[in-house]
Amino acid sequence: MTSEPATYLGYRFPAEIIRHAVWLYHLFSLSYRDIELILARRDITVTHESIRQWCLKFGGEFARKLRRRRPQPDATWHLDEVFLKIKGELYYLWRAVDQHGVVLDILVQDRRSATAAKRFFKRLLAGLKYKPMRLVTDGLRSYGVAHRDILPEVKHRSSRYLNNRAENSHRPTRRRERQMQRFKSPEQAQRFLSSHAMIYGHFRPRRHLMTAARYRRARAEAFRIWRQETCVHMAA
Repeated sequence: MTSEPATYLGYRFPAEIIRHAVWLYHLFSLSYRDIELILARRDITVTHESIRQWCLKFGGEFARKLRRRRPQPDATWHLDEVFLKIKGELYYLWRAVDQHGVVLDILVQDRRSATAAKRFFKRLLAGLKYKPMRLVTDGLRSYGVAHRDILPEVKHRSSRYLNNRAENSHRPTRRRERQMQRFKSPEQAQRFLSSHAMIYGHFRPRRHLMTAARYRRARAEAFRIWRQETCVHMAA
């Protein structure tokens, strides 16, 4: 006698299918219709709209659980901002990464003023509960104002040539932005990118700095944590 597959509360599809769909969506540049086709190849009939609802519901939950499991970042944080065009209006995606390129947090705002920089600093510190030893930013003066007001004891280095880690971390965002034909609203961009940054980054260690054996161990550990954090009793 075989037991019924585990399901999330209120959902008829097995939890394994739902979390696999969410994983596909955030790890690869796939649309909901692409994932619908992939699942159909495995004789799983589900609409792209259901997959969209799964990603909205569970993407943020899974990302929050992975965030709690994230090790403490290194002492040097790199901050950068990049523009997003949403419905013809200009917004800015603020991003912080540690010295290994691990995304610490992101925030979509309509300004890159000193007030916006302070808001991002406060969000970053509230989410991480500890402070860095050094900040590296580009030449935007707003960072200097926020640094003096909120983290005056932390060393601050401003240079456009030292901030490649933060700038490179924008690349997955640009790929998804093109694939999604731009974001539909600031709220949608914030919701998706917060989840995407954590889930994508969880499975994307800096492979070029690892031996093959070390990478396989890191990959196996990433999958172990993913299974543990997306199990039914945690997500229900």
